[in-house]
Amino acid sequence: MTADVWLPLPPETIEGLPEGLDYLFWNGGEDGRQEFPGDPADCVFYAVPYMQPAALVVRPFPRMRSVRVVQTLSAGTDAVESGVRDLPPGVLLCNARGVHEASTAELALTLILASLRGVPDFVRDQDRGQWRGGFHPALADKNVLIVGYGSIGAAVEDRLAPFEVARVARVARSGRTTARGPVRPDADLPSLLPDADVVVLCTPLTADTRGLVDAGFLARMKTGALLVNVARGPVVDTEALLSELESGRLTAALDVTDPEPLPADHPLWHAPGVLISPHAGGPTSAFAPRAKRLLTRQLHRFVNREPLDNVILTTGRTGA
Repeated sequence: MTADVWLPLPPETIEGLPEGLDYLFWNGGEDGRQEFPGDPADCVFYAVPYMQPAALVVRPFPRMRSVRVVQTLSAGTDAVESGVRDLPPGVLLCNARGVHEASTAELALTLILASLRGVPDFVRDQDRGQWRGGFHPALADKNVLIVGYGSIGAAVEDRLAPFEVARVARVARSGRTTARGPVRPDADLPSLLPDADVVVLCTPLTADTRGLVDAGFLARMKTGALLVNVARGPVVDTEALLSELESGRLTAALDVTDPEPLPADHPLWHAPGVLISPHAGGPTSAFAPRAKRLLTRQLHRFVNREPLDNVILTTGRTGA
């Protein structure tokens, strides 16, 4: 048996990979039907293809009897969690913390500014050759609430700093103190929502956060507030959001939707006050160099039997 490592980026493009392992390239192919690069039973480290359907990336799991590490290149691990039970016990599931913070936070700020300042209308008017002025809200002096204050949430706040916002409130699963200020626990959300002009969702998708932004959550948001989702689509109840958008009470900027991809005939496309981007937070020029550094670092730790970074769970343990 060989010690194979499956990589979704060509191994020859990644500098500094440790010796002693056999590197095989597999990204599923454009149609998702690409043959496995080797016997899944020989794979000891599986770096999951990026931005591919869950059904594709978990397909080799039942045959991966020697795998010790499953490394995603996404910030969340929800795409692979459906197949975790097919893995042997003791497998480390790791996420890509450190890869997507810069590009996702950039997009979050882009969506906030574009929505507040009316940029989509400017683009439509340019297409029509129409000059229309008007008053638009600024980000300055706004209260911003970040829901999900992990590394991406913190990166969003870093980029808010120059914009003279009035206040940033932070919410995570459990409360804590940071250099920028307190992080409030999830239980405090109902009391924080009415004061927020902009609510930015950065939370991972879990059983607890699925449908977190429901009709009750939205009803607590102040009239005229902006909801920004750079997390996962199912964090938001789409029907509840549509109701608020169609009433004109709230606006939204969504990089992720439920369902996704959003069907061409879905009413969310044409709802008033919504800006939609096609899950573009991660796939930028910032992705490849950071992903390669993560893979190289993790594989060196693996070869040297050192603790890996970003471990989310170990299979075979309670809850895994």
